[in-house]
Order: sequence, then structure tokens, then C-alpha cells
Amino acid sequence: MRIHLKLSPNAETIPYNYQGHLVQQFHQWLGANSIHDGLSLYSLSWLWGNNQKSKKGLDFRNGATWFISAFDDQLIKQLIDSIMKSPELAFGMSVQELTMQLTPKFKEKALFRVASPVFIKRNLENNQQFYYYSDAEANELMTQTLQSKLKKANLSTDVNVRFDTTYPNPHIKGTTYKGHRKKGSVCPVIVEGSPEAVGFAWNVGIGSGTGIGFGSLV
Repeated sequence: MRIHLKLSPNAETIPYNYQGHLVQQFHQWLGANSIHDGLSLYSLSWLWGNNQKSKKGLDFRNGATWFISAFDDQLIKQLIDSIMKSPELAFGMSVQELTMQLTPKFKEKALFRVASPVFIKRNLENNQQFYYYSDAEANELMTQTLQSKLKKANLSTDVNVRFDTTYPNPHIKGTTYKGHRKKGSVCPVIVEGSPEAVGFAWNVGIGSGTGIGFGSLV
């Protein structure tokens, strides 16, 4: 399930590394919880909308949109209740409208655009290795991460994920989160598996860091 939030224009300039503020508000709306531990069965998009850029950051003079998706429908319903009571977000923005979207009925293959970069990492001998759309290992690693999330949700892990090699303009984009620079691939992904697994991917996102704003799908 997914909720789409229409946000009011910001009253303060939004820094380019704003994602941490969205994550913080997400957890404030949920209240005391442990879902941020381990694999995230949810995903957060970045802010979308026409914006003005400056050296200090971004201004969404006509407001912005933001969506949150989760495998657990109850989590979304809990968010809705909290947002209705406390619609304030950050930077003088607040939720003006909220729309709920049920998980679409997918077939066994779907091409998804990304609403935030796909972040792929692995811990290797106390070092973190990062992978992008052009790396040969990327597809296998994306598939492994989604399979781990499916297993956590007690669903079939028969699924495959790969970047769309026909996309004409793949690129790398990043942000700074808690003082660490994180970069991911802006490139559509193809998910093949059962309709349930494809819908699961739409909700939980692709790659690592979906709980902090990476790998959200549209």
C-alpha cells in the first residue's frame, strides 16, 4: 500500500541533503517502533515537484509531493492516523492532501521507473563496496536484497531484478545522510517473478537504504 502526500510550499530553504528530515518525520509519525532495524519492508521517495535551486538548497514554491509505501498495510494506516493529527513536516511544510493507493495488480514482469536512486552496497572485510548500473554484479545484488526481504515477509523468493539496459540516460546521483555520502543509480529496473513478488517490490523498493529514501519505485 502507498500514500501520496501533497505538501505545502516550504517557508525555509530546503538543504540538498534533506532526506534525513523526511526519515525523522516518518518515524515520529509512527511513534516508538523497531522497523528501522534490519531490512526495511517499506520505502520512502524523495521530494518531487518544480523547484528553484540555489547554493543554499531548494525551494518548492508551488509545494511538493512525497510518497511512502509499505508491505504492511497496517503500518500505512497507522501513518495516516498520525498525519491527520499532526500534518507538520519540516522547513515550514505540512501535508495538505493525503491519498491512499492500493498495491496495483501486476503481472509477472514489470518495468519500474525510480523515484529515488537505487543504492547498492555490500560489506567486504570491514569495507563497504558500492555498485552502480554499469557494474556486472549489480543485477545479482539487487535480486539478492529483494529475495532477502521476500524471505523476511515469508513470501516466495523466486524473483529477478535487473537494470533496464535500453534506458538512454542512466546516471549516478547521491546525497549526504548523517554525514556520509551515498550515491545510487538513476535507471529503471525490471522485476520478474510472481505477481505477488512484483507488487512487493513496488512497495518495499529496490536495493539498500529504502528506509532512508533510496530505491523507491513508480
